[in-house]
Amino acid sequence: MVTTSLVIVDAANVVGSVPDGWWRDRRGAAERLRDRLAGYATTGLPGFAGPVELVLVVEGAARGVVSVADVRVEPAPGSGDDTIVDLVAGRAADRPCLVVTADRELRRRVEAHGAECAGPRTVRQAPGS
Repeated sequence: MVTTSLVIVDAANVVGSVPDGWWRDRRGAAERLRDRLAGYATTGLPGFAGPVELVLVVEGAARGVVSVADVRVEPAPGSGDDTIVDLVAGRAADRPCLVVTADRELRRRVEAHGAECAGPRTVRQAPGS
């Protein structure tokens, strides 16, 4: 039986990693990220061959973003970081997990639960490029 890896993306951190005007439309920026992530569901990410389960954690003004076929959107009821840690801690122990964020404290917290981490560049380009 093949175990599908879990990839959790910190939307606020990834969107905020490029000063492209995202702050004028936080929800739209999160939707564009969600749509770009969908391509990774089958191809996977470096070190995490596809297929992968993709979860985009949104907070604040982006909470209204909805899931699509290949990306589950998880609205954080409070802190996005706390939601990500809860998702990592709640996964099956034998399931590989990657968290995409540049947040050092969040990285420390999820690595304590056995997750690997990658920076925003990992998902800022088109899948397969």
